[in-house]
Amino acid sequence: MTDPATQQPLAIVTGAARGIGAAIVTRLADAGYAVAVWDFNLEGAEATAREIAKSGKRAIAARVDVADEAQVEATTKAAE
Repeated sequence: MTDPATQQPLAIVTGAARGIGAAIVTRLADAGYAVAVWDFNLEGAEATAREIAKSGKRAIAARVDVADEAQVEATTKAAE
């Protein structure tokens, strides 16, 4: 996906509130991607997104249950 406002590539990472997911989303942001930090734990996702944004990179957080197909589809559309 590409962020239409900036033409910057957009990466969606699930389980990105902590651990390996947070490391992956941070690395993608460092590589120039706008990132969507998805996790069931919204507070953790928001904290990760804030840390990424502190360095001037684009990051948004969302609470997503990847077992819920409708929620994944709706959140994907919102990220676009």
